[in-house]
Amino acid sequence: MKVNFYTKLLSISSLFIAVILAFQLFTFSATPDRTASTNKEVGKYAIFSLDIPSDLTFANEQVPIDRYDVKESFDRELLVNTYWQSQTVLFIKRANRYFPIIEPILKANGVPDDFKYLSLIESNLMPRAKSPAGAVGLWQFMKATGKEYGLEVSKEIDERYHIEKSTEAACKYLKKMHAHYGSWTLAAAAYNAGRTGVNRQLSRQKADNYFDLLLNEETGRYVYRIIAIKEILSNPDAYGFHVKEADLYDELKTKNHEIKGAVSSFPDFAIEHNITYKELKDLNPWLREANLTNASKKTYTVKLPHNAVLKPKSSIKEDSTKVAS
Repeated sequence: MKVNFYTKLLSISSLFIAVILAFQLFTFSATPDRTASTNKEVGKYAIFSLDIPSDLTFANEQVPIDRYDVKESFDRELLVNTYWQSQTVLFIKRANRYFPIIEPILKANGVPDDFKYLSLIESNLMPRAKSPAGAVGLWQFMKATGKEYGLEVSKEIDERYHIEKSTEAACKYLKKMHAHYGSWTLAAAAYNAGRTGVNRQLSRQKADNYFDLLLNEETGRYVYRIIAIKEILSNPDAYGFHVKEADLYDELKTKNHEIKGAVSSFPDFAIEHNITYKELKDLNPWLREANLTNASKKTYTVKLPHNAVLKPKSSIKEDSTKVAS
């Protein structure tokens, strides 16, 4: 059969394209020259591995980052928390509000400042945080442990949600664990796994420090996550977090008000002080009900907005609740 001109042309064109494609394939399958990359070539969005600091400490205790297992465990937490950008930005914002409350309490109790990051990973710095197991507050105390360390836990009052008092209780626990282990790192591990759990693994594995222990997934990652969060929040710009000062969550300006008796209605109490019930509960999440029986006549100190003003008696409805004295 006679082949027409167009068929020949199509065959020649196809052969030419095939040669070009083969050339391109072999050319661009070669090992990329990383040194040739420029910011323009990378584009506006790119994912990078992260440099691992050569010197790391937790609570003034050296982290053996030269060990491959320690380096890789830390690298995992650094990557997870660097690239979970929305959560870490929230950490930075909330830290500006809550760290100034936590830091002086840690210092007064002789607990290293680094433990503020333990509170962060426990609760994400959310005062109302509650775990599926029932641990609550910034320091995630279980009910029995909270009571053991001096917190009032009842239907109406739950001081596990009280930022200052729960921080004091956490200091007691951590100091007790440090006295037992002689190590702040193991004290942090015990905060997660409990002293019995850590003791069992130390004995079973014939080890004497956290970094030598083979632990369950949660406790095995626990201290590394604290250290990674510390590293990121101490050097946010280095990890790509540029949070303007104006975007940080402000410290809440408050004043104290003593309650020495019963309060039959906190909504009415809030109205009397020219604030909302929500404002009252946001500042005092440890008040668990809309009323306070207070049969024992204890004195409780609640926080009110700094500009809260008690309304004149003439402007208060007759059925409004007064604070019993």
